[in-house]
Amino acid sequence: MSIARIKKHDTVIAISGEYAGKTGKVTRIDLRKNVVFVEGLNLVKKAVRPSQTKPDGGFVEIEAPIRMSKVMPYDAEAKKGVRIRRVRTGDTLERVSKATNKVLHG
Repeated sequence: MSIARIKKHDTVIAISGEYAGKTGKVTRIDLRKNVVFVEGLNLVKKAVRPSQTKPDGGFVEIEAPIRMSKVMPYDAEAKKGVRIRRVRTGDTLERVSKATNKVLHG
């Protein structure tokens, strides 16, 4: 179980940088490097060699990592990035929005 405040499939909002204010879904997390990959944010072009799947090669756009400190969990009900707290219900820990007291799901 991860103790990170952001998990895979969470909707997050960028709070600083070029993409500040934009939201997206987390596709990957690297806890060792403390970065997240967000769908549609921080896109970079990468040169691809010709292969069987892409016989002409060319350029593709992929998501580059964003520091975890630059994103916050997004609460659709509050329509903003929110801080979270962990609440134990039974034998599980749930992440709860401090703004609306609703459980955050991915």
